[in-house]
Amino acid sequence: MSVVNLFRAAAALPDVWSSRPLGEVGTACVKVLRMDELPVEEESHGSAEVLLVLDGRLELSVEDTEVAVGQGEMYLVKAGVRHAVRPGSRGTLVIVEVPEGPGGDGLLAADGLQGAGPPAPSAADQALRGTGRSA
Repeated sequence: MSVVNLFRAAAALPDVWSSRPLGEVGTACVKVLRMDELPVEEESHGSAEVLLVLDGRLELSVEDTEVAVGQGEMYLVKAGVRHAVRPGSRGTLVIVEVPEGPGGDGLLAADGLQGAGPPAPSAADQALRGTGRSA
């Protein structure tokens, strides 16, 4: 596969909120779309979705809870969960659809990482610090 410019792929779409599949990784489908400030009706899917905001902001209602996802952030909507896009969502969004499997969505679990910033250095990185080498 060649390099894909996500912003160009989104800009080339004929309509906002119409996604374009870019490829597959295992059983997951990677798509891109443009958001335009307008709301999108409530829906639920048989697959989990990772929603990754490249630029702009995604405003969601997830089972009656309001969630804001900013640039560089992602949100996991589990399979079967009701969600809707609220007014004000704009920018470029990558969606990774992950079919439910025997392991559930454990692979996508990122609990405890909200607002954590960059990962802490590993023990190996700390041990090598000052030697000029990296792990």
